[in-house]
This record gives sequence, structure tokens and C-alpha cells, in this order.
Amino acid sequence: MDQQNGNTKKYGMVIDLDKCTGCGACMVACMAENNVPFREDDTDKLLSVSWMRVYRLGNGKPFPQVEECYLPRPCQQCEGHAGHSPCVSVCPATATDYDMRTGIVSQIPTRCFGCRYCMAACPYHVRQFNWWDPIWPDGMERMLNPNVSVRMRGVVEKCGFCFHRYQLATDKAYLDGRRELEEGEYQTACAQACPAGAILFGDLNNPTHAVHKIAQPDSTHGGRPRNPKAFRLLERLGTNPKVYYLSSKEWVRKAGDNQVQRTEQTPKA
Repeated sequence: MDQQNGNTKKYGMVIDLDKCTGCGACMVACMAENNVPFREDDTDKLLSVSWMRVYRLGNGKPFPQVEECYLPRPCQQCEGHAGHSPCVSVCPATATDYDMRTGIVSQIPTRCFGCRYCMAACPYHVRQFNWWDPIWPDGMERMLNPNVSVRMRGVVEKCGFCFHRYQLATDKAYLDGRRELEEGEYQTACAQACPAGAILFGDLNNPTHAVHKIAQPDSTHGGRPRNPKAFRLLERLGTNPKVYYLSSKEWVRKAGDNQVQRTEQTPKA
């Protein structure tokens, strides 16, 4: 429990799309931090594994009105309804769970038997299936992160907000005689690596954290942002994700909820 607020922690992100340049540093940092395997030829995106992906969006208008932006997409860490997120609700092996203390959707590879029901239930396509055993080039195994286990073939994996960093931060705080973490002690690899400072991470329930001040989530309305520039992906589905996006452009905010502009057709006589 958060002693300051009397509420459970709810870690989340705020990603400013007006700052994102699409450099892909968040993707590289995520792969290095979490021992994400790769193939010699990663052009087949149906077989490649990536916990963080950067998409390019366009407004669909011709030059010179054309506009584009880049959208990083980690796991949205859906809260659903009282922790019943789409993936957690359908997993028959309890290989994924919603942590009520942190708001993070976990993934336990050793419990997963590869039915991929969670992949079908996830509307954000953030879950990846390992079709092969990871093969590391000679010498690269020495660069693997010892705090993250390497997943085997035949299991599903996904972003977990670098939960191992949360465990390390809480252990350090305990040794320092503290029960609560200060802002910035627990950060994800993608947030630290972003050169444009477009990704912020923190406790959405803590009013002193930057993510809460920027997104201004309304707890009485399923965490919907009160900031007019903030939005969440596919919010109409009611998944209550904890990744908030910022954009000053209306067409970007509409694209986040899959709103398609429809043209009026004159009825035939």
C-alpha cells in the first residue's frame, strides 16, 4: 500500500508523441534489458519477437497537408475491471496475472504451455510467441542480463514494465530502512533510453509523480485522462490501460481510438 495516498500503486507511462522522433532507441533498450531473442533475418515480423514496437501514423492527406507521427507501443498493462484484463481472464494456466500491488500484468514463462489464447484476447497485439529456442552469437551470452530469465521455445512473452528493476529498487529501499520508493528509483529501460525524453514512467496513483500530473487520470471514470491532450489506445473497449499518450493533434488522438472519418453518401433515388 502507498502510505502517502492510502491507495495501491499503479505504475504507468506517459508517452509524448509530439516529442517522439521514431529513433527506435526504446526498442533496442528493451531487447537488451530483457534478453529478447532475435533472428539473423528479422524481416519476417510474424516470427520476430519485440516487446516494444514503434509505429508510424499518417493523417492520410496529400502533400502539402500530410502529417506523420511515431507511436511507441509497449504492453498497455490493462487493468480491465478490478484486474480482470483480457489476457489474464482467458489464461488457463495462470501464466499471466494482474498484480494488485503495482498494477502490472505479469508473465510467467515456466507456467505457459503455448496455447496463445492470451494473444487472441489482447487487442493491442503486444504478446509475442517464441517459435524457436534463442540462439546467441558466440560471446554474446556474456552480455545477457542476469536479472531476467531467458525464455524457451513454445511460450508467450511480453513487456512487464521491467519488473525486475522494481524488485531491485524495493530491495535497496529495504536495506536503506525505507518502505516506499522515491520517484525515479524504479524506471523502465525504454524510459531511460529515450533521447527525446518522450517516455515518462511512475506511479499514476501518486499525485506528486510527473505521470499523474501530466495524464491526470480520473479514478472515478476508469482512469480516463482529464488532460485534453492525453488519450489511451482503443479506450472504447474498456480495457483501462495504464499507458497514456499525449498529442496536440486531434487526428492523432482520434487514430488512437480507431476512429475512421466517414464520408456522407447521397442516397440513390
